Amino acid sequence: QVQLVESGGGLVQAGGSLRLSCAASGRTFSNYAIAIGWFRQAPGKAREFVARVTWTLANTYYAASVKGRFTISRDNAKNTVYLQMNSLKPEDTAVYYCAAGPTATISAAQYNYWGQGTQVTVSS
Repeated sequence: QVQLVESGGGLVQAGGSLRLSCAASGRTFSNYAIAIGWFRQAPGKAREFVARVTWTLANTYYAASVKGRFTISRDNAKNTVYLQMNSLKPEDTAVYYCAAGPTATISAAQYNYWGQGTQVTVSS
């Protein structure tokens, strides 16, 4: 059984920073995932891709809206993926989810395992 648990969300002022963590339990990422992605969903909006990293080579890819502000990374030893979010804007407010899957893609449908989400709220 694979479980992904996100943490690190909270309330921050515009321009501030947060670091989200996604920890896997049950099995190591390398046993079932090629890529780990972060997605977000704001109220009344569809879930959207934020960033993803490949587990083996740590290749990264970002949505245009966060490129240059967010950094995704992984720690093999801790079986954890991070999303460092800097220069946060009110429009970054959403529930953030991590997901793992067998394909390095921006499509949420291709990810098999999902965490429960963590709320990020950016005040203006």
